[in-house]
Amino acid sequence: MSGTNQSSVSEFLLLWLSRQPQQQQQLLFGLFLSMYLVTVLGNLLIILAISTDSHLHTPMYFFLSNLSFVDVCFSSTSVPKMLTNHILSSQTISFPECLTQMYFFTVFADMDNFLLAVMAYDRFIAVCHPLHYITKMTPQLCALLVIGPWVTAILNALLHTLLMARLSFCADNRIPHFFCEISALLKLSCSDTYLNEMMIFTEGSLIVITLFFCILGSYICITWAVLRVPSTKGKWKAFSTCGSHLAVVSLFYGTVIAVYFNPSSSHSAEKDTVATMMYTVATPMLNPFIYSLRNKDMKGALGKVICRRRVST
Repeated sequence: MSGTNQSSVSEFLLLWLSRQPQQQQQLLFGLFLSMYLVTVLGNLLIILAISTDSHLHTPMYFFLSNLSFVDVCFSSTSVPKMLTNHILSSQTISFPECLTQMYFFTVFADMDNFLLAVMAYDRFIAVCHPLHYITKMTPQLCALLVIGPWVTAILNALLHTLLMARLSFCADNRIPHFFCEISALLKLSCSDTYLNEMMIFTEGSLIVITLFFCILGSYICITWAVLRVPSTKGKWKAFSTCGSHLAVVSLFYGTVIAVYFNPSSSHSAEKDTVATMMYTVATPMLNPFIYSLRNKDMKGALGKVICRRRVST
């Protein structure tokens, strides 16, 4: 390709896995495959259980089913490509495929952000305003709280993808990562990446930080409300649930901020990759256990699904 605004690189090399020692490659392949299968199976079971049990047709489980769908898609943007490349002994990904992967990765990463905030808001209404929960969390509002984030995430991903597509990649096409990650691509560009980095720091940080403080504010209010509950058992149950949610939120936002909201000169490829793994692979795998399998209603619904499968077979 020619021209100052076009890339002279037709493909990139995803080198992270191939750079590991041979024995570690096999171990990491098995680990990623296992985690991906657990992620897909766990989250699909959650979606199936919620859709088939009428008792779970409530706002909380509606948002949870959306989170499970997004988590499956989020992991599927990067892990299958890495596993396929390892099986085929290939490291390549075409430039259009790389941009497509980056686009969908950004969409689902944003949706994870939004849904974590929406679920925190839902719990805030349920705990702090229980008598008004049904009138406030109407089906129309629930639909708006999902459709709005989808539109915002798609437009945000489109913005960053178009900004990336205008850059030139002249020589080095080696990405020390397991997928086409934005900061790794920016390091390879021979164009001025100031606008890209400024949009990540400003527009990107506005979304992430705003949602993070919405979650934090919701849980501060929840904590304050729980402290006024006279029952010790009730307090422990509420704090246990909040603690699990906050652990996932801290893991997700901590790694996102470490990777994307530090100057590029302070980034280490290996540290960025490990941090990215935490929120792209580990968090989606843990979400079904944290949000659902500790919940008695979800356990009952999953038990019914499994029993139906046994009876049908």
